[in-house]
Amino acid sequence: MAEKLLEIKNLKTSFRIRDDYYAAVDDVSLTVNKNEVLAIVGESGCGKSALAFSIMGLHTRAKIEGDILYKDKNIAKMSPSELNKVRGNDLGMIFQDPLTSLNPLMEVGEQIGETLLLHNKNLSKSQRYEKVLDLLNKVGIPRADHVIGQFPHELSGGMRQRVMIAMAIANEPEILIADEPTTALDVTIQSQILELINKLKNEMDSGIVLITHDLGVVAEMADRVAVMYAGQIVEIADVKTLFENPLHPYTKSLLNSVPNSNVEQDKLHVIQGIVPSLQNLPREGCRFSPRIPWVDESAHAEHPELNEVAPGHHVRCTCYKHFSFPDESKEEQHVLS
Repeated sequence: MAEKLLEIKNLKTSFRIRDDYYAAVDDVSLTVNKNEVLAIVGESGCGKSALAFSIMGLHTRAKIEGDILYKDKNIAKMSPSELNKVRGNDLGMIFQDPLTSLNPLMEVGEQIGETLLLHNKNLSKSQRYEKVLDLLNKVGIPRADHVIGQFPHELSGGMRQRVMIAMAIANEPEILIADEPTTALDVTIQSQILELINKLKNEMDSGIVLITHDLGVVAEMADRVAVMYAGQIVEIADVKTLFENPLHPYTKSLLNSVPNSNVEQDKLHVIQGIVPSLQNLPREGCRFSPRIPWVDESAHAEHPELNEVAPGHHVRCTCYKHFSFPDESKEEQHVLS
C-alpha cells in the first residue's frame, strides 16, 4: 500500500476583491504518496499555482480554509515560525520563473548556502561550501566551482532552473512542488530538467506535485493526474487510465486539443469559451457547462461532487455520462445561432 505523505482536505483559498472573498481553490481534496509524481493539469487561471502556494503557505492575504496535513501536522493552521521550520526543509518548491525567484544581488552559491544554514545551523562555512558544490553537481551544472560564485543574470535559463532545483532539494524534502518547471525552456533543456526531477524523486523517495498545462510532460512524468478546472478538481486517475479512458468533458476536450501525428486533421480542436474570471465564476452547478452548451442542462448534477466511478478513478458531475463531441456542422450551426 502506498505511503501517504501529504493529505489535502476540502481546501478553499479565497482572495479579497473589493468587499468580498472569492475562492480560487474551491473544496479541493488530494493525497500525495511517497515516491510518486502527482500531476495537476489545467488551463491558465484554473487555480493550479494558487493551490501550490497554499500548500507552501506562501499566500499573505488569502483566506485559507480546510486542512493540509503533512505527517499529521496541519500546515494550514501553523504559525509563521512553525511554517518556517517545515518550508524549505520538509517541503521544497521549484518556482515557475527562476530569474524573478532568485535574488539578483546574491551569488548562487550564497543563496543555496543560506537555504542550508536556515535549517542546519551546525554546518561550518567549509561544510556548507562542499554541500553547495555537491548540490550543483547533483543537478548537472558543469564547472560547479565556477558557477558557485556567479550571479543569476550570468546564467542561462536552463542553468538558473537547475540552481532553483538545487535550492529546493538542499535539505532533501519529502514533498517537492514543481510549478511549471520547464516554462520558457527549449525542448532539449526541458527534457533534461524533467529527467533530473525524476532522478531526484527516486533518490530521495519524495512525493512530487507537478503543476503543468503540458500534457506531454504529464504523460512522461506522472503516476497519477488531477485535472483542475475553475478552482475544482474535475477528474483524478492514474496516468494510463486518464489518457486511455478520460471521462470528464473537460479532460476529453483537453486531450482532444493536442495535435495527433497519427491522425489526419484539417484543424485543431478548440474548447469553446474561456475560463471565467474569479468574480464571474458560477458557484452553483457544473462549472464547465457553459463551454459545452450542446449538452442538455438536465445532464448536469445540481450539486456536482467528485465520485469514484472505478477504483482510483474519480469524476465530478454526471455530465460525463451524456457527453460526446458534436460533429463540425452541428457545432458551426450552434455558433451561428
